[in-house]
Order: sequence, then structure tokens, then C-alpha cells
Amino acid sequence: MVTFQMMQFTAAVFMTALTMKLLMLSGRHPANKGAANSRWLMVSGTLTLALHFALQLALGLRQMGVTQAVMLNLAMFIPTTFFFAWAILLLQRRGQLSRTDWLVGPITWIVVMAMLGAAATTDGQPLLSGTPELRHAEIAGAAVYVLMQCYYVTREAMNLIAMRRALQDYYDKENHHILTWMKLSIILLMMLSMMVPLVIFGSGKWLLLVSFIIYFAIFYFVDSFCSYLNSSAPARILEAEVNADEVEQEIVGEKDVAPTGGEGGHLTDETMQAIDKAVAAWTARGEHCRTGLLLPLAAAGIGVPKYRLTCWLHQKGLKYTDWIASLRVEEAKRTIKAHPDWQNEAVAEHCGFTERTLLRTFKKLTGMTPAQYADHGA
Repeated sequence: MVTFQMMQFTAAVFMTALTMKLLMLSGRHPANKGAANSRWLMVSGTLTLALHFALQLALGLRQMGVTQAVMLNLAMFIPTTFFFAWAILLLQRRGQLSRTDWLVGPITWIVVMAMLGAAATTDGQPLLSGTPELRHAEIAGAAVYVLMQCYYVTREAMNLIAMRRALQDYYDKENHHILTWMKLSIILLMMLSMMVPLVIFGSGKWLLLVSFIIYFAIFYFVDSFCSYLNSSAPARILEAEVNADEVEQEIVGEKDVAPTGGEGGHLTDETMQAIDKAVAAWTARGEHCRTGLLLPLAAAGIGVPKYRLTCWLHQKGLKYTDWIASLRVEEAKRTIKAHPDWQNEAVAEHCGFTERTLLRTFKKLTGMTPAQYADHGA
């Protein structure tokens, strides 16, 4: 039979193992200058959790009662949460966090600890006595904890959107998959912030199942973080973000681009028409079918600065990745008509796709596979 003591021991060992995994990261992709600090923050988070479960086991707080356990839970879960939040934000912001981001977590911890301390010493009661005042302070502390997590999740989500936009405005193929772990982790962390108050206040065997769900979520988060740092993804994202910064600087410095107060700038009708003609000539030469066609290369081939191409796309409601994909799918349609005997691999190579990307993108934009398109009288 699984007991709280067994669960606490297992959790302490589990968090220690995750800490060791983080410490053993090679760090061979230092493209993101925030990656090293982010890793140490993750280590701080897993170590805090390991210490938390070890103290729970050693002090036997769960056996004393829910109220006694809640004090330690809040004292340790709050720093764990903002360590993890800081780790993601540092990755997203290339090592730069705002003062507010740095302060929200520690201030939350100080406020909650002050509330618990004041309530625990009311009327001269022993520190771990289950007084109504302490219970009310713990409920208020849990509410403040959830608000803190909501703040950090909102910041992480906004930064994730900006990262996805940078990728879409730079690469000629979709790269959303390299950020999937981050999206799922943000969702999981938000779910955990809702579940933690239930766990720290609850009692009974159902807590074991909820606890295992939390352990799995933390494992996914840490393991995905390690895989991300040891991949080429940070360098690819950094390249896209640098391009976005350069485009924004060029837009600000150009007199022919009117600011819109939002994303990018606004080109005149005359400039838009000129780029339309240049793009038509460029596609007529089939240059959009080159592989590895980053936005700067496309802009050079078209004969316009990359900030103008970006603004032109945004005014048409397009992202570079989606635009190139649509051009290549149209080329694939023409190729299927002209060469019905060609296999998908040959069509894909001609149009700048891999075979797998051709099948996925063609189906996404047309609702049919290349074979179905050919069968329907392409």
C-alpha cells in the first residue's frame, strides 16, 4: 500500500535525480546567453522541491495534520514556482528580465511568509498549532500564490507568441515544433498552480494520484528543458529573433514607412505595387523554390530591403513561412499538372519541400494529398 511517507521519499529521490540531470547538461549550444543562468534556476527549483519533500518526510508534518503541512508547502512551493518561471523567461528574453519579473516572486514569498508568521504567533499559540487564524492566512497565501503564477504564465505566453512570430517571419518552413515543449510546459505550470492549493489543503488517498500527475508534469518540464538546451533550437530561435530586431530597427529608421502603432509599419500604395511587381518577377524565375530560403535571402532575390518585404507581408496579413508555403504549393499544383508521372519525392524536390513537408503542407492548404489532387483532374 502506497503511503504518504513512501510518496515523499520517492519524490525527494526523483527531484534529486532531475537535479543531477540538469547539472550534467553539456551546454554545447551557448547561443542563448540566458541558457546557463536558466539552467541554474531550474536546478534551484528541483533542489527546493527535493528539500521540501525531505523535510516533509523527516518532520512528519502530514501526520500532524493538514494545517502544519500547508505552512511548509507554501514556504517551498512559492520559490520553486518562481525559479521555474524565471528559467523560462530567461530563455525567452535572451537572459534579460524586467525588474518586475524579478521582484514579483520574492515579494509574493515575503508577503505570504509574513501572513503565516503573524497568524502562527496569534494569542501566543505554538508555531504549528492549527488555529483558525493560521488556516485563514494559509488560504489567503494560496490565493496570492495563484495570482503570482497567473502573472508569470501571462508573461511567458506573451513571450512565446513573440518567439513564434519571429520564426514565422524568418524561416521558409514551419518551426513551431521546437517550441511545443515550451507551450505545453506553460500550460502544465498553469494547471499545477491550480492543483497545488488542492494538494496542500487536501487529504486522503486521492492526493496520491494528483501528486503523481504533478511529478509527471515536472518530469516532462525538466526533461524537455534539457533536450531543448542540448539541441540546435536555441541557435535557430536566436537567429530569427535577431532578424526581427534588425527589421524593427530598419522600420524605425526609414522615412517611407509610416508607424502603425502595432506590428511593423505601413507602406504606401505605390511601394506596395512596386513590391508586387518585383515579387511576381521573382516567382516567375522560380526562386521561391530554393531550399533554405531565409527571409533575408528572399528579400535580396526580390531586390528589396528585408524590412520592406516584412512590412509588405504584414500589410497583406501574411507571415513569411506561410507565404512561401503557399507559393510552393501552387508550384506543386502546376508540377503535378505538367508531370503527372512524377512521384511525390520528385515534386517535393522541385518545389523546395521535403516529401514529408509536401504531403503535410499540401493537405493543409488544399484539403487533399498530391495523389488525390491528381486523381481529381488536376
